[in-house]
Amino acid sequence: MSAIPASFFGWVAFLLQKYGSLFLRGAWITLLVAISGTICGFVIGLLVAVARSLTVPARAGFLPRAGIRALRGALAVYVEVFRGTPMIVQAMVIYYGAAQYLGLNMNELAAAVLIVSINTGAYMAEIVRGGVMSVDTGQSEAARSIGMSHWQTMASVVLPQAIRNILPSVGNEFVVNIKDSSVLNVIAVSELFFMSKSAAGTYLRYFEVFFITGIIYLILTFTVTRLLRLLERKMDGPKHFTVFGSQSDSRAEITYVKEER
Repeated sequence: MSAIPASFFGWVAFLLQKYGSLFLRGAWITLLVAISGTICGFVIGLLVAVARSLTVPARAGFLPRAGIRALRGALAVYVEVFRGTPMIVQAMVIYYGAAQYLGLNMNELAAAVLIVSINTGAYMAEIVRGGVMSVDTGQSEAARSIGMSHWQTMASVVLPQAIRNILPSVGNEFVVNIKDSSVLNVIAVSELFFMSKSAAGTYLRYFEVFFITGIIYLILTFTVTRLLRLLERKMDGPKHFTVFGSQSDSRAEITYVKEER
């Protein structure tokens, strides 16, 4: 039997040795839920934002006009409800509500991904909408003037620029999901916080266990933040470049000299 530590750092080392695999499993589940939920939420938010940007054609009949307005109204309700209530409440309502009223016993991990995706989708819808609004409207008008439909304009002209503009906000949402996944312990998802509670309960060393947990969360969020910064720089391209045909392009100068001769 291992000797009981007498110091703080002794307890930290003891708990890492004894429950290291538990912490790693919890961190993996946390990352899995955060990554899956952020990706699915981004897709949901993208679709919601594009659908809410639909305009009612002046010559449209009553049914198309009513359908578009009803769709936009329903999506607005979805965004307001899921942005206006805590994720922990949404988890309880969706998981236990599905079991009580639909007879659906959901897998905890699948339920976690669903809850994070729906919650993230509501926030992403507003983030994408802001990104779309940041793109000059003249580009949309020019695209429609050459015969492109609303969906073609969004896919080919507006969204590529909007996504680059909102990338920092999407990364921030990912970091938030890593931390907010801790509330999913209320539906027994074995993420990092849930595993930490299990480890702390054995020896009643809550401070030491959650000190370790805090460090793990910090490592996860710091690593993700750095990777997202690298992605942003990659998408921005090089800071110094030469425009072909400009005075700084040596090839252009050589061509010009040859033509003079």
